[in-house]
Amino acid sequence: MTSTSSTSAHEPAVHEPAVHEPAVHEPAVHEPAVHEPAVHDVPPPGGRDAPPAGGAPVGSPRNGLVSSAAGALATLALLVLLPYAHPSLSRLRLLTPLPEGEGLVVVPAPAPVASIGETTLATETTEQAELRQPEEVALPAAAAELLPAAVASEGKPPRPIEDPSGKAMTPFFRALAAVERKAPGSIARITYFGDSIVASDFVTSTLRRKLQKRFGDAGHGFMLMANAWPGYFHNDVVRFASRGWQVSRVVGPFAKDGLYGLGGVSFRSQGAGVFSRFATAETGTYGRAVSRFAVDYLKHPEGGRMEIKIDGESREMIDTRAAEAGSAIATYEVPDGPHGIEVRAHGPGVRAFGVWMERDEPGVVLDAIGIQGCRIRFLDKSDDAHFAEQLRARSPSLTVFHYGMNESEDGELFPLDQVESTMKAVLEQVTAALPESSCMLVGPMDRADKKGEVYRSRPVIPKLAAIQRRVAAQVGCGYFDTFGAMGGSGSMGVWVQRGLGGADLAHPSGAGAEVIGRWLYLALMEAYEAWKASAAAGRP
Repeated sequence: MTSTSSTSAHEPAVHEPAVHEPAVHEPAVHEPAVHEPAVHDVPPPGGRDAPPAGGAPVGSPRNGLVSSAAGALATLALLVLLPYAHPSLSRLRLLTPLPEGEGLVVVPAPAPVASIGETTLATETTEQAELRQPEEVALPAAAAELLPAAVASEGKPPRPIEDPSGKAMTPFFRALAAVERKAPGSIARITYFGDSIVASDFVTSTLRRKLQKRFGDAGHGFMLMANAWPGYFHNDVVRFASRGWQVSRVVGPFAKDGLYGLGGVSFRSQGAGVFSRFATAETGTYGRAVSRFAVDYLKHPEGGRMEIKIDGESREMIDTRAAEAGSAIATYEVPDGPHGIEVRAHGPGVRAFGVWMERDEPGVVLDAIGIQGCRIRFLDKSDDAHFAEQLRARSPSLTVFHYGMNESEDGELFPLDQVESTMKAVLEQVTAALPESSCMLVGPMDRADKKGEVYRSRPVIPKLAAIQRRVAAQVGCGYFDTFGAMGGSGSMGVWVQRGLGGADLAHPSGAGAEVIGRWLYLALMEAYEAWKASAAAGRP
C-alpha cells in the first residue's frame, strides 16, 4: 500500500449560511435494489408560495380594498403582467400558451446552493442496464446522409484537434507510441472531466473502447464509490453500493475542508455496514480482466476502520485515523483476470473517494469523471494542494475537459469574462500539477429552443465555444470544436430530427454520443499519425 499526504486545506467560498442536512438512518443495507427514475434538482421554492403574513386588526372593519389578500392579488397581477412590458422578459409570460413540446423539455440541473454539509445516498447503486451503451451502436438511417464521414468509413474527422503551439498533445502521443510498440509497463492514461454527458459514460465509453481496441485494454480506470447522482453510470464494469453513504460534492453540499478526491465527491460512513463493490465485466469485449485495484481514500483525525475484500476474501483492515488529513492510495495486485473488490466501513468516520482498476498490459485507460450539474469553475471548489495531489497520484498522459452544457444554462447571468478567467485558472492549476502531461478541451454542443416548428440555437453557445478555443490556446491545450463539427448554429435542430439529439435539445441521444465519441477518436488518431510522421522525419 502506498500513500501520499496533504496538509493544506481551506474552506470553499460560501455565499449563504451553512446548512447541515440531517442524517438519515436507513434500514439494513441488504434490502432489494430500488430502481428510481433519474431526477433533476430544482431550486428550493424559497417561500414563494407562502401566504402573506398579517391581516386586519382585531375588531376593525373588513375592507376588501385594503386587506392583505387584496394586496397579494394586486402584487400577483403585477408580476404576471410585468413580462409583457418588455420583449426581453417574454420567456416569463404566463398567459401565452407554450409552443408545442416546450413544456416537456428537461433542462440540466441548476447551479448548486452554496451550503456546507452532507446529503445521504438513500438509493443503492445497481446495474442500471437501461443506461448501458452497446458496443456497436446502430445509427439512425436519417443520420447517414448528415454524417457520412463518421458513419461510412471512419476516415477523416469533421474537425481536427486545434493546437496552435504544435506540442500540446506530444506527451500523450509519446505514451501512445510506447503502448503501440508494447513497451513493458506502458499505459496511456486519460483523465476525462465533464458534466452530465460524462457522468453517464456517454461519449467516453465510445472513445475508451475505440482506443482500447487499437492500443490494448489496460483497465477501466477511476469510478466514484457510489452513484452520487441518479444518472451516474459506467460501461464495461460491474458496480454495486449500499445505501447510506454521506456525500459532499463540488456541486453542493460542500465539504468544509474542500477535500473531494479526484472525482469531486467525498463519501463518508456514518456507521458500520455501508460498502461499495467493483468487479470486472461479465459480458462483452471490454473490461473483462484486471491486475490491480486502487482505493483512493482520506486519512484524517476522525477516521474509522474499513475492510478490503478481494474476490470475497478479506485482504486488509485499514485504520484511516491519522494526526492530519491527507490523501492515501491503497493498491492491491491480483493475477490478471476476472476479479472483484469490496470496500466496507466498520464504523463511522471512513472517508473514501473512489476506486480504479488497471492491468499490467500495455494499453489505454480512460477515467470518466462526470459531475452532474457541474461547470468547469466548480473544480476549484477543491482544496488546491489536495486536487493537485490527486492528479499527480493518477498521473494521466492526457487530461480532457468537456464542459459547456451547464454554462449554456446560465446564459450570461454568470458574466462571460468570469467564465473565461475561472476556466483559465482551473486549467493553469491542472497544467501546473501535471507539467509533463497533455491537456485538451472539448467544446460545447449546439443547444436549441423550439418555437413552434422552428429550432433556434442559443446565442451563448458560439460565445462559449470561442472562449474555450481562446483559453485552450493561451494555456497550451488542444481544442476540439464540437459546435463546428455538428454544423454550427442551427445544428441541434437537425440532430434532433435525425435522431442524434436528445429531447431536451441540449444533450445527445445515445446515437449522438456515439458519433461524438467517434469524432474525438478520429481527430486524436489523425493528430497522432501526423505526429508520428513528423517524429520519423526528425522534426520536433
